[in-house]
Amino acid sequence: MTISRRRFLAASTVPLAATLAPASFPATVFGKDDDRSEALPVAAVVTVYKKNSHADVICGKILEGFRQDGGPGPKLKLVSMYTDQVPAGDMSRGLAEKHGFRIAETIDETLTLGSDRLQVAGVLNVGEHGDYPYTEDTKQHQYPRRRFFDDVVAAFRRVKQVAPLFNDKHLSYRFADAKHMYDTARKLKIPFMAGSSLPVAWRIPHLTIPRDAELQEAITVGYGGSESYGFHALETLQCMVERRRGGETGVESVQAVSGPAITAAEKAGRWSPDLLDAALAKQPKPVRRPLNLEKGSVFYLLKYRDGFQATVAMVRGASEFTFAAKQKDVPQPHTSWFYLEPRPPYGHFEYLVRAIEHCVHEKRPPYPVERTLLTTGVLDELMHSLAEDGGLRRTPQLAIKYQPTDWPFATKLPPMPVKKN
Repeated sequence: MTISRRRFLAASTVPLAATLAPASFPATVFGKDDDRSEALPVAAVVTVYKKNSHADVICGKILEGFRQDGGPGPKLKLVSMYTDQVPAGDMSRGLAEKHGFRIAETIDETLTLGSDRLQVAGVLNVGEHGDYPYTEDTKQHQYPRRRFFDDVVAAFRRVKQVAPLFNDKHLSYRFADAKHMYDTARKLKIPFMAGSSLPVAWRIPHLTIPRDAELQEAITVGYGGSESYGFHALETLQCMVERRRGGETGVESVQAVSGPAITAAEKAGRWSPDLLDAALAKQPKPVRRPLNLEKGSVFYLLKYRDGFQATVAMVRGASEFTFAAKQKDVPQPHTSWFYLEPRPPYGHFEYLVRAIEHCVHEKRPPYPVERTLLTTGVLDELMHSLAEDGGLRRTPQLAIKYQPTDWPFATKLPPMPVKKN
């Protein structure tokens, strides 16, 4: 695909002196859509592109609109794609023929289209799904997110330009890789954005924790795989508790407990059964009572460096992500259900794509990448704790401080009927 000089200049890829820091945003808008007269070109680096894969529900919204039905979409244009694997059911080749984007043989080619200049205004790294091994001891999925990142950076260095870079979900299965990615982005001043759709999904009821709230405890209820969905639960927790008094200070220790250790932790005052009940009450599908938490559930216990304590309760029988927090001098806990559209086109990803759109156009991440750096490190340590039968893990490397921004979550009505509670 040939890109006009006007479009390339409009993309305004940034030199190696660009800014990394996010800023604050009004909580009522999703960027400045009306001021964007032209879609900016972006490249996608993906593991696989199959129906309903993360590549599909993110890149598909750029290609075919937010509802993936040919309707309105972001002011972005996908011009090239690298696919690390091409399994049966691959959609990338057919979509390339339909929409005219380039299937590249290398990540460098994806960004430069074979030239000595960047030909895109932003890069999307979507390293989720595909046939990749697991670590032997902790059973962590070894998606090639760092490899993708390093190849993108190699292209940036070759042409002496950088562009905004989005990394889907956690930065890596291994914190050392995540820290390398974060440090490299800071050094090269790459506008770096990461995370999943949970922080920008619908919240029912609408809930924003007040800035500098004196939170006393928080619990997120999660479900699904310990790593893949555990990350979503951690992000659900973190996007809320980072707004407590003083902002984020980092995590001092983590522990993944199961069986009788869950009850022991409750008796020791480590988590509140009343707060867990408040979070469970927001589950749209009631969790069977009486609870037997010692069978099939895992609790992730987090102690922060400022003394705050929080829990991710991966409860057997839970079907959604729900949240509860106790604030000092507020009689009732804050509670909400993080609603995800349960079938295609998975509309919660629209709001992630809107945030990516803003990052590409404004050349700054809409919320701190430090959130994802922290949750990546917490998850890595929790997976090791699980492998060690619930051992406490001290985490001095997670002394990660940052302040939240006010980037909005989904505000339109959800596309499907939901339970009112």
